[in-house]
Amino acid sequence: MAGKKYKEAGGKIVAHDEYELQQAVGLLKEITSVKFDASVDVAMRLGVDPRHADQVVRGTVMLPHGTGKTVSVLVICNEAKVAEAEEAGADFVGFEDYIEKIQNGWTDVDVIIATPDVMGKLGRVGKILGPRGLMPNPKSGTVTMDVAKAVREVKAGKIEFRVDKAGNVHAPVGKVSFGAEQLVDNVTSFIKEVVRLKPSAAKGQYVRNISISSTMSPGIRVKKDKFVA
Repeated sequence: MAGKKYKEAGGKIVAHDEYELQQAVGLLKEITSVKFDASVDVAMRLGVDPRHADQVVRGTVMLPHGTGKTVSVLVICNEAKVAEAEEAGADFVGFEDYIEKIQNGWTDVDVIIATPDVMGKLGRVGKILGPRGLMPNPKSGTVTMDVAKAVREVKAGKIEFRVDKAGNVHAPVGKVSFGAEQLVDNVTSFIKEVVRLKPSAAKGQYVRNISISSTMSPGIRVKKDKFVA
């Protein structure tokens, strides 16, 4: 059952109403009452059928103000790239030693970046990394020879997203402690990128609805007109 604070927060939201993004962010900051710096998430329900490969929506976006989260990065590469990765700020750097650690159950990292030449051996742990969303992928920029650039982008607020089986795409876009305009900027950047990636095979209404929420808060629906016009 929903707790007292959740019900109180829900009471401030008009059921089925959609709010301008600025209004929705202000309301979200008002109703979030947890004692920690809650994450802010955006969710979009899309008119796509992810069972068809040509309707899968997947991409990355640089959030202008970052996520507010300290992201731990592992770079798997040969010796020639170790110094470059370390200088760029990678938290862990190695090759076969980290593949072995992963085989033994270690996945205590947020993002894994790898150079193309090590992907053959990294494939051995694909069944461990895949379900956790940690497997490096060229489409997300996490398989690259330019490991320094990849590390800096992830640390600065680059996030990856992918539509789920139900046609929803969601991502963290900041913290409640962010200024309202910072959250508006981040949410706008995310929505615009998802809209830009509309598959040509998607028919009918592409963006069904948009909502934002914080940790343990109800969702607040956002007007989508200005994003999809």
